[in-house]
Amino acid sequence: MKTWIKNPKAILADNAENGIVIENDKIIELIAKGQAPSSIIDKTIDASELVVIPGLVSTHHHYYQTLTRAYRDSLDKELFAWLTTLYDVWANLTAESLYISSKTAMAELLLSGCTTSADHHYVFPRGLENATDIQVIAAKEMGIRSILTRGSMNLSKKDGGLPPDCVVQSEDDILADCERVINQYHEAHEGAMIQIALAPCSPFSVTKSIMEKTAVLAKKHNVMLHTHLSETEDENTFCEKMFGCRPIDYLDQVGWLNNKTWLAHAIHYTNEELARLGKAGVGMSHCASSNMILSSGVFRSIAAEQAGCKVSLAVDGSASNDHSNMMLELRQAFLLQRLHNSSAISHKNILRWGTLGGAQTLGRNDIGELKVGKQADIAMYKLDEIQFWGADDPLAALVICGATRADKVMVAGKMKVEGGILVDVDMEQLRKDHRTAQRALIGR
Repeated sequence: MKTWIKNPKAILADNAENGIVIENDKIIELIAKGQAPSSIIDKTIDASELVVIPGLVSTHHHYYQTLTRAYRDSLDKELFAWLTTLYDVWANLTAESLYISSKTAMAELLLSGCTTSADHHYVFPRGLENATDIQVIAAKEMGIRSILTRGSMNLSKKDGGLPPDCVVQSEDDILADCERVINQYHEAHEGAMIQIALAPCSPFSVTKSIMEKTAVLAKKHNVMLHTHLSETEDENTFCEKMFGCRPIDYLDQVGWLNNKTWLAHAIHYTNEELARLGKAGVGMSHCASSNMILSSGVFRSIAAEQAGCKVSLAVDGSASNDHSNMMLELRQAFLLQRLHNSSAISHKNILRWGTLGGAQTLGRNDIGELKVGKQADIAMYKLDEIQFWGADDPLAALVICGATRADKVMVAGKMKVEGGILVDVDMEQLRKDHRTAQRALIGR
């Protein structure tokens, strides 16, 4: 089946003014201005009123947190106080609530034009040992390209960490399950829909041994590594007190300073530390909304990229954002970075970080661009809502005027959103199920 996305209003690709042709799950041709496809077309999509971009890539999330958005007891707190408040709530997660919250997050991501998402699940209360399996099921049902990171915590309050005993696991259990889910679910081939990465939560919730052994395991299976690092100055202080060094030195000591690692937030680094990260080819997830809500600080995007780091954007968890809308996150990142980097930032940086930058951060060379041979992950937006009236540059308008919902979304050539509505998803039932799960979790 060959499909021509014809005559777009605007497109984020070179020499494709008259659209692109996809066959099955791949882009096979870019159509320049005034040209037509070189082969017989089976289906044509009129894109004359649509702005066409690569599917967005979110590199850091916590799906289960859709159940605790705007949670009253955690409002207006900074990171450590926010975490300790919510850990006791998240300790009551069940298999059903994780399944429903994951589907909800994926639905919101897809509706915003996000086609690839990395989730970081690290809370494993008793009865939820198979959390990764549950998320694989949800991802396959929703049809979003997924990097599911098998998170971990084994440093509880009694050991000097932040999480309560009831949500951490033993080192042996963590490492055994990490290897199990890699062997069972990780796809290494081009066009992979499900991949596994390993993701100890943070320096203040895991032991040094877990960090070291996870790095060895990741190298053995050639999978990516992910963690939160230097999100706040409190974290830097904790690391110095607990391990006698700053987070980057710690990362180096445990074997993580390499191009298979990407870091969430990545805010509080010196110029010298950024240079070390860049030289190693480490990736960064800029979570603008979360960083602002928790008063964490501002990621130095231009400095990180100039140092050699891979820069990407991410929505982060829905309890610190509090949404899973990737287009909203692009606009927030644009505004925050303009404020702190002035004219060095344009909508072009933001669109690149939200697509190709995300792909590079996740170690993927088959997504993130509208080019021949790449996966047919495509988001298309109408500019007919009132906030776009009068917009001159359609691509800039997506970011600056504030697009929130895609009209059409393809993942691997399959239409997942049509007319702004998810295909084959009963949203009303999902809403009811989510509300039931949320009430059961928070007790009100």
